[in-house]
Amino acid sequence: MILDATRYISFSAASPIPAIMMLRPRSGYEQWITLEGYAFAPHAPVAEFTDGFGNLCQRVLIPSEQFDVHCSCRAHTADTIDVDPYAAFVPVHQLPETALQFLLPSRYCQSDLLNELASSIAGQRQAGYSQVAAIEQWLRDEMKYVHGAINVHTSALDTAKSKSGVCRDYAHLGVALTRNLNIPARMVVGYMHNLQPMDLHAWFKAFEGGRWFTFDDVQKQCCGNRIVIGYGRDAADVAFTSNYGALQLNSMKVTVQPTPAGGNHQSA
Repeated sequence: MILDATRYISFSAASPIPAIMMLRPRSGYEQWITLEGYAFAPHAPVAEFTDGFGNLCQRVLIPSEQFDVHCSCRAHTADTIDVDPYAAFVPVHQLPETALQFLLPSRYCQSDLLNELASSIAGQRQAGYSQVAAIEQWLRDEMKYVHGAINVHTSALDTAKSKSGVCRDYAHLGVALTRNLNIPARMVVGYMHNLQPMDLHAWFKAFEGGRWFTFDDVQKQCCGNRIVIGYGRDAADVAFTSNYGALQLNSMKVTVQPTPAGGNHQSA
């Protein structure tokens, strides 16, 4: 499916605030970006760079008073996700170096503190994809999606106790449980078609059988038509804005729609 995604963000600041934003998706195996648009009001100096995870980041000096951001993209997306129940566990000593950082405990994913829970969920499964699929299903069955039950400081350990939260929390716990089994896992944020309620979404990927596979424990069935904006160890790496001073988020609106007939139909 070809999707048009937009994001409107409004901030307020009492004085100029340095920030690093994550606004642009990049083309890859599962998506091809064919159109993009960005506007700041008022205009602000911006410089782009690629972070250590391969994400496109924008270094911005946000001006004082109200600052509005509008970004849009058109993407050819995969209608389905790849699934391989027989994808094998990759021993740590055979993992590519780029995957090793996604084995480590991180700020929101204390994988080293979840041994008992990870073992009870997936310890008897065949090592590899089957174990992560078991974690995904356990989260669907045991977790309760609750707005306002958590805050920005909530970690995977907190979520394991409360068994409630939003997509960010589901992803953190899925990542932490997967890493506990010595399987690399990384958090993903982006757009998703037909997400209800519409917003930015979070899910995770796990490395098995020599490649990354998508898992989304919030959805009843993990589906395609996603636009990835960023990857990281946890939410700290994929925040849409990291500000270095007092900054007020006034509002954010996200839309994801199929491209109208007559739009750009080049092959993905």
